[in-house]
Amino acid sequence: MRMLKAAAIAALSITPLQLGAALAATPASTLVVAQNIDDIVSIDPAEAYEFSSGEYVTQTYDRLVQYDAPDLKTLAPGLATQWQADEAAKTITFTLRDGVSFSSGNPVRAEDVLYSWKRVLFLNKSPAFLLTQLGWTPENFASKVKAEGNKVTLSYEGGLSPAFVLNVLASRPASVVDEATVASHEESGDMGNAWLKANSAGTGPFVLKTYRPAELLNLAANPNYFGGAPALKSVIIRHVAEAATQQLLLESGDVDMAKNLTPDQIGRISTEGKFTVETYPQAAVHFLSLNQKKEALTNPAVWEAARYLVNYKGMTDSFLKGQMQVHQAFWPAGFPGSLDDNPFTYDPTKAKKILADAGVQTPIDVTLDVINSAPFTDMAQSLQAGFAEAGINLKILPGTGSQVITKYRARTHEAMLLYWGPDLMDPDSNARAFAYNEDNSDGNYQATTTWRNGWAVPDEMNKQVVAARAETDPKKRDAMYVDLQRKVQAKSPIVVMLQATTQVAMAKNVSGYVNGAVSDFVFYRLVKKG
Repeated sequence: MRMLKAAAIAALSITPLQLGAALAATPASTLVVAQNIDDIVSIDPAEAYEFSSGEYVTQTYDRLVQYDAPDLKTLAPGLATQWQADEAAKTITFTLRDGVSFSSGNPVRAEDVLYSWKRVLFLNKSPAFLLTQLGWTPENFASKVKAEGNKVTLSYEGGLSPAFVLNVLASRPASVVDEATVASHEESGDMGNAWLKANSAGTGPFVLKTYRPAELLNLAANPNYFGGAPALKSVIIRHVAEAATQQLLLESGDVDMAKNLTPDQIGRISTEGKFTVETYPQAAVHFLSLNQKKEALTNPAVWEAARYLVNYKGMTDSFLKGQMQVHQAFWPAGFPGSLDDNPFTYDPTKAKKILADAGVQTPIDVTLDVINSAPFTDMAQSLQAGFAEAGINLKILPGTGSQVITKYRARTHEAMLLYWGPDLMDPDSNARAFAYNEDNSDGNYQATTTWRNGWAVPDEMNKQVVAARAETDPKKRDAMYVDLQRKVQAKSPIVVMLQATTQVAMAKNVSGYVNGAVSDFVFYRLVKKG
């Protein structure tokens, strides 16, 4: 009954929007998107920490430096046209772009940058930790970041490379807001937080026209955008929770794009040939990990054999088709520093030989914790079948997401099937998780896969992670991360298997849509219709 009621409410929630445009083509100057956006908690860039809110922030705000369409591999000038790093002094000086104004008409000033970063620290919402990595606190911020004319100079602490700092400043909470406008709407010391949950105050290619939670986001083009006015006059993102309803709206012409269709629906639409379906790799990597607190899983031969017992192609060609692609390194494909080699294939015969040559006694009985929902349970069953071929018996233990993650954090599992996404698009984010653990003691909790699996990472690898984070030469830095990924591939109890993908169905007259590996890298500015 609850499921039926929820479906009925979801259908009713879009009825008012359908009445006026049922079975009619969308306006030529407007892109209409059907998408589930009920994850949004806040659209204030100092608080936004959800997938859909990250997408929104990219449309309405800019950072000093940022990744931009169509080239998502290169960190490019944003509100700053140039910057100068002093590695010895641990400072970076930015020169602001001339002639840029906020949507209010107020000119962008260096003081706006300081205000924007300061409010992230003082509000201390979920994404604030990204800026505190630089050693910034509400107490020391005034001494760490200075504004003078059209320049912003910042200093940072710790063994950080300028490249890492720049990637932090390209992340969502570093977005620049209009101080004069936001401060004028402050209530009870909230630094405009309540007002920014329903309004925008940025420089981005779009301006928020209307936001109704769990109903719609209506964005109007900013004709004065410094990167060039958007090709379309508006983008309307309609909240449509049900995939079946999204498909219906797309097929009837009421929307131009559907973002949450199932693989079966995508398959049918692709066969019909009436729409375009694009597949975009996402940043989340899915992995199998073996807890080193279980004696039977500590032999490196077991780690190596495990890599040949995963039926990668079998999964991605069947129930994961369109949802994931084979990827066997901890940093996702599509970004500098990624390792895109996939050296392992499903080969039980080879796995058995590896175990036999190492003198590993089978059978081995292992429990496998997994989130009790698709596609994770299907993946677990595939692993169970594959590992059984080599005498490793996986007993699947399904649980809720919170149960599985709580067990993982407590290091009480034996084997675990999970996924991991970076907090910012810098390879250090995942290197710290998959290749670093200097203190493996139970009392030294770390939010990493290495510590949670009880893996005492070799000292050489720990030192390389620290050195890569501090390396100033971009090419050398990328090469260090590629080498780290090869080492984790070769010898670790963490088997990276797959990288998530997302598929978007759209009308054939839609072009120019860019969807990167994270929600922050979704761009509507270049979209055209016709």
